[in-house]
This record gives sequence, C-alpha cells and structure tokens, in this order.
Amino acid sequence: MLKSMTGFGRFEAGDEFRRITVEMKAVNHRYCEITLKMPKKLNIFEAAVRTKRKQFINRGKVDIFVTYTDSSEGQISLTYNKELAAEYLRRFSQISEEFGIENDVKTSTVARMPDVLVPEEADTDDGKLEEILLTAIEGAAKQLVETRTAEGERLKSDILAKLDGMLVYVDEIEKRMPEVVKEYRERIIEKVKELLGDTKLDESALATEIVLYSDRICVDEEMVRLRAHIAHMRDCMEEENCGRKLDFIAQEMNREANTTLSKCGDLKAADCAINLKTEIEKIREQIQNIE
Repeated sequence: MLKSMTGFGRFEAGDEFRRITVEMKAVNHRYCEITLKMPKKLNIFEAAVRTKRKQFINRGKVDIFVTYTDSSEGQISLTYNKELAAEYLRRFSQISEEFGIENDVKTSTVARMPDVLVPEEADTDDGKLEEILLTAIEGAAKQLVETRTAEGERLKSDILAKLDGMLVYVDEIEKRMPEVVKEYRERIIEKVKELLGDTKLDESALATEIVLYSDRICVDEEMVRLRAHIAHMRDCMEEENCGRKLDFIAQEMNREANTTLSKCGDLKAADCAINLKTEIEKIREQIQNIE
C-alpha cells in the first residue's frame, strides 16, 4: 500500500495519576530521521520507544514530542519501624527502673525518635510507566500511518493519471514516426528532382539514405522501454515502502524521454517528447513524498 511521508498522529494514555501524550509529525526525507523530545524522567525508555517506532515508520523526518504529567508526585508516605520503636520503649523502661524515675513516655515521644517514622515519596512503577508510554507511542504512530496512507492514496491516483497521460504521448510518437520517414522521403525526392530535373533517380542510393535516416530517428526501443517502465511503476505502487524504487524508475523514464527527444527529427514528435518529460518530472516530484 502506497504511503506518503507526510502525516500527523496524537494519542494520550495513562492511569489514575499519570498521563502521557505523544504527538508525531512527519515530513519528507531521503532517509529515516527521528527526533525524540521527552521529559528526563522518561529517558530510560528511549531505546524502547525507538524500537516501537520501527514497527510503523521506515522513512521520513519524524518529530516525536512526549509530555508527561503525574498527580502523585509530591505525595508522601510514612514508613513505621516497629522493631526500632520497641527498642526505644525497652530502653526507656530500663532507664526508669535503673534511676527510679517515672516512665512518662507517650506515643508522641516515641514517634519523634529518629527513624521510627520515615517519610518516603510514593514509589514509581517503571514497568507500568513504560507500558503507558509505549501505548501512547503506538497509538500516535497508528494515527500517523493512517494519515500517511490516506495521503498516499491521493498521490497514487495522481501518479496513475499521469502514467495514463504518458501512454497517450507514447502512442502519438509511435504513430508519428512512420509519417516522419514518409515525409522525409518525399522531401528528398522533391529536392533531387529540383536539382537534377528529368534525370532518373538512383533508387538504390535513395533507399540507402531513407534507411539511414530511419535508423537515426528510430525510437522503437525507447518506446518499448517506456511502456515497460510505466507498467513496472504501476506494479511497484502496490508494494510497501516503494518510494526509492519508484524514484529509480522515474529516472529511467526520464533517460528514455531524453533519448527520444534527441532523436526526433519532427516538431510534432519532439513536442510529445517534451510533454513526456514534463509528466515524468511531475511524477518525480510526487514520488519525493512517498515512503
């Protein structure tokens, strides 16, 4: 399926506290260039993100923007060290007995002792966070592919229409070339009669000249190759990631059109060859957008 390299995708994923939003913007590029911008907290997952995008993106310049919000950040929990609290109470009781003083220890007293109650930030589940991030990456990538595919179908329709137009010019050139030879023969005969009067024509020499001229302007091979290239391009557009191959075929088409133009000894045929080159150039411009 033909896909453009231009597209956009956005997706949001998360849980009760954390939300991750991913935006992807893609434009044309000869190769695959990925720019990834995300919060430092998520940098440990960069390799996983790049691996995930390979499932969806093979060519183009793609900017990936990741935003992350966590409403649980700053929430504090207290860890209660029961064994340490028991040890404090035992020591307080021991002091009371040894020195004969009242043991007036209260709960608040024990709670203020070092390391009995330890404040801790809520733990971050890296595995769950990675799952949320990759879900958002996949969702945005799928949307990007959808927009690329829709644009690719429009490009495909346009290219197919231009290929049909090229076949019309090929037909006109093929029909015109025998006429060109015939007109050349008539001009030669007329010119010889004008110069030699009633002198009998040397049919052998005339035939040799016509054959040499016909061979010089013959574009049969070019037309056959152009038809083959057109058919090949149609077939390739049904393949995945065919942009580079289509560009190569377009270059070969342009080469055949240039050769045809250089051989044409006729204004009408040359005009068709110029139109061929124009259509090929338009196709090449469109192909630069194809993945």
